[in-house]
Amino acid sequence: MLTKIDAKTRGRAQFGWLDSNHSFSFGHYYDPNRMGWGPLRVINEDRVIAGAGFDTHGHKDMEIISYVLEGALEHKDSIGTGSVIRPGRLQRMTAGTGIRHSEYNHSKTDPVHFLQIWVIPEAAGLEPGYEEKEITRGDTGSGLSLIGSRTGRDGSITIHQDVDLYVAHLNDGESANHKIAKGRLAWVQVARGSLTVNGESLNAGDGVAIKDEDELVFTDATNAEALVFDMVP
Repeated sequence: MLTKIDAKTRGRAQFGWLDSNHSFSFGHYYDPNRMGWGPLRVINEDRVIAGAGFDTHGHKDMEIISYVLEGALEHKDSIGTGSVIRPGRLQRMTAGTGIRHSEYNHSKTDPVHFLQIWVIPEAAGLEPGYEEKEITRGDTGSGLSLIGSRTGRDGSITIHQDVDLYVAHLNDGESANHKIAKGRLAWVQVARGSLTVNGESLNAGDGVAIKDEDELVFTDATNAEALVFDMVP
């Protein structure tokens, strides 16, 4: 079963310096039917103007992943980590018992465009932590590349939850597939371009919740980039 969230129906926050679209309930946007999917709690597509950003603020008991599509995102946190994340690198911050951080557009001239993803961890009270890695576009035999996992296998970042995170980069006409174990959920978020998943047409910004399917088949791609979450309910 597939349930599509059309990009045009997402929640939206506009503050002049920030244009943010929310796939799930977040901030002032609340929809009781969109509270997340499995342990996946937040997918925000954020665009921040040059030189602006999120002032220092706190989080607890959440895995926070940043996936930059364009530009450069500057990160600083209370455990002493500072970095600039650009396309091709993936960041994971474990909020755990509590962490404070800021996120700014590193550029003074160009916007930054990124996905902010929150995953509920498998346990509360984890030690705060940070990890950043280059995204390795390895051949899994399916057309997808593993970029995040519970164990950090195959060079992926570690996510403290039973979630496998993949990225699909599909040029025009390319296809891919992914097997899903019985009882697991999936979510596909299209970052760029368009594709079809099990007959459901998706464009940039669209997401689809998936359950009771044993395989995902990606076809009809047009310069597509999509994140694929394979996870426990």
